[in-house]
Amino acid sequence: MIDTKHIEALKKIVGVEDVKTDKIHLRAYSYDATKEHYYPDAIVFPENEREVSRVLKYCNDNKISVIPRGAGSGFTGGALPVNGGIVLAVEKYMNKILEIDEKDMVAVVQPGVVNAHLQKEVEKRGLFYPPDPASMDYSTIGGNVSENAGGIRAAKYGLTKDYVMSLKAVLPNGDIIRAGKRTIKDVAGYNVAGILIASEGTLAVITEITLKLLPKPKLKKTYMGIFENVEDAMNAVYKSLSMGATPVAMEFMDSLVVKALKEKLGVNLPEWAGALLVGDVDGNVEEEVNYQLGILENSFKENGCKEFRVAKNEEESNEIWYARRNASPSITIYGSKKINEDISVPRSKLPEALNRIYEIGKKYNLTIPCFGHAGDGNIHVNVMVDGSNEDEVKKGYEAVEEIFKAVVDMGGTLSGEHGIGLSKAPFMNIAFSEAEMNLFKRIKKAFDPNGILNSGKMGI
Repeated sequence: MIDTKHIEALKKIVGVEDVKTDKIHLRAYSYDATKEHYYPDAIVFPENEREVSRVLKYCNDNKISVIPRGAGSGFTGGALPVNGGIVLAVEKYMNKILEIDEKDMVAVVQPGVVNAHLQKEVEKRGLFYPPDPASMDYSTIGGNVSENAGGIRAAKYGLTKDYVMSLKAVLPNGDIIRAGKRTIKDVAGYNVAGILIASEGTLAVITEITLKLLPKPKLKKTYMGIFENVEDAMNAVYKSLSMGATPVAMEFMDSLVVKALKEKLGVNLPEWAGALLVGDVDGNVEEEVNYQLGILENSFKENGCKEFRVAKNEEESNEIWYARRNASPSITIYGSKKINEDISVPRSKLPEALNRIYEIGKKYNLTIPCFGHAGDGNIHVNVMVDGSNEDEVKKGYEAVEEIFKAVVDMGGTLSGEHGIGLSKAPFMNIAFSEAEMNLFKRIKKAFDPNGILNSGKMGI
């Protein structure tokens, strides 16, 4: 519990109205998408970078825990105040697009800018910001950078890290730094921006981000490949890409997801479908788009695709994407609790990965529907359990640990986009050696010697 004198000192820094300790605010900032609750001692709303600096310096001097927070939409507890302290919330004031430069094709934003808002603004100017996490309508750019968010378009366009040119951040002692430059090339000094991206708020508080933009493609078409089984679909993924296909997205849904979509939402999909691959291709001329669709259709059919559809209009495109976007909510027919993991493997290992995941499901007598971003090897594995049955929940987490071990054994990793946070921290020793974990801890110590920033996360 933070002493009252510290609360009063913080009020002097940011103003009385921007420090909240009432029960309503404490509850509102006690949870994220994990639905677990850890109550902070106070919520602080800094108005600008200078106030962030002063708050951090004070908290560092007095050993008060600070948890940076954007929208709180994370799936791994990255914004949870597990040790109390203050939540430093940027969404109230630090939510402005500072600049959109059409000449250099960059945008400069504050961390509280919502992803979808930025996308709409740059598209008005014929530009394009590709990273599109499923939470884009409410997740913030600061959170996207802190987690290195991906999204459906990552198959062609990459992750958030591929668009961060530079950023400003405040260290725990209050020092303000700039990492990276507003240039295409920059090889001077250590890549500090690269270290801060995906650091989950454990090293510094990001206050400004300079992002690379692209010209917006003029044309886009949506496709769907229907397969009788998962193995054929997973083979089609890496083989079509190796043949030169560059789809914007190549999303995967297995037969359990297809069944759930039909039963819960009445989506019109073939009863016999063992797996679906859906996505978009884009380009600036019709020939380019059709060429890409031709590669996909030929490769899919060579690998067991029984039907290849191309949306004739926007309505058909929306129907296909409606199915993919509702994959997650539909699978609640299989259990009241979903243990949602986002493993990532080399694309050539996708057939083996899915087979091993389903085998683990059979071993534990659990249903594990899978979907996700097959085009970049990132699969959402959903271990479904009865949340009221403690033994079944325990069994679910045992299955998750076994899945993680299998994935790492294949050269994969624990997370492709959700991050580690609190929920995956116990499994870090599966993916990293003792020497690697010690290196992470030394990096943390170098940035944050008093351990005030987002403590208890990432196993460090």
